[in-house]
Amino acid sequence: MADPLNRLKIQFSSDKEFYHSIKNIFGFYPGNIFLYKLALRHRSVAKTVASGTKMSNERLEYLGDAILGAIVADYLFKKFPLKDEGFLTDMRSKIVSRASLNKLAKKMGIDKLIMVDNDPNKHFRSINGDAFEAMIGALFLDKGYDFSVKIIIDRILSVHFDIEELENTQMNHKSALLEYCQKNKKELEYKMVKELGAGYRKQFEVEVIVDGKVMSSSRDYSIKGAEKLAAEKAYLLLVPPTDS
Repeated sequence: MADPLNRLKIQFSSDKEFYHSIKNIFGFYPGNIFLYKLALRHRSVAKTVASGTKMSNERLEYLGDAILGAIVADYLFKKFPLKDEGFLTDMRSKIVSRASLNKLAKKMGIDKLIMVDNDPNKHFRSINGDAFEAMIGALFLDKGYDFSVKIIIDRILSVHFDIEELENTQMNHKSALLEYCQKNKKELEYKMVKELGAGYRKQFEVEVIVDGKVMSSSRDYSIKGAEKLAAEKAYLLLVPPTDS
């Protein structure tokens, strides 16, 4: 909720419509509106600043990916106290998968706010999910971790995901990618390239390499989880989805 003074400022702001769009999507008015605008700027229309740096949503996407993964992991850990690591990893992968986040961004109306090059010859398959993660990064920087937890659980997980249904959803992009590579006589390799952090915050970065070319990379709190997320990204690049 915005205080009366802030509501008055919003009412007379040139960004009034954008403020209300964020309120409709997430249930709150943004403080630092610049962050949310940046979160919606795709790299295809990156803005060059005085230093020559190109500004797009990629850095916020990186941050949002980590924040979303941590909050979802904590949520599932508490919701399923008797389930093992494999189950929790699978469930988190289903929630934060690119296909899932692409659909979620459309459902929430985020896709309509994205600034992107509209050249019909250019295709950006993960643009909606990337923007969603960037918005989570903006949310975290603007409102802090505790507020982000509340929004993600109350406005996203509780509203847009049926956890019981997800338990029964089969989604194995590692198997699908392997099948694709075998069918097309391509060599498939997973390579753990980096460890970040320590203790319970430790993450692993894994690359998917097809015929010697790095197709994708992802980070997760387990090597298995990072492989699953990276496999999904690589599979979507190699086998375009039939419905967008």
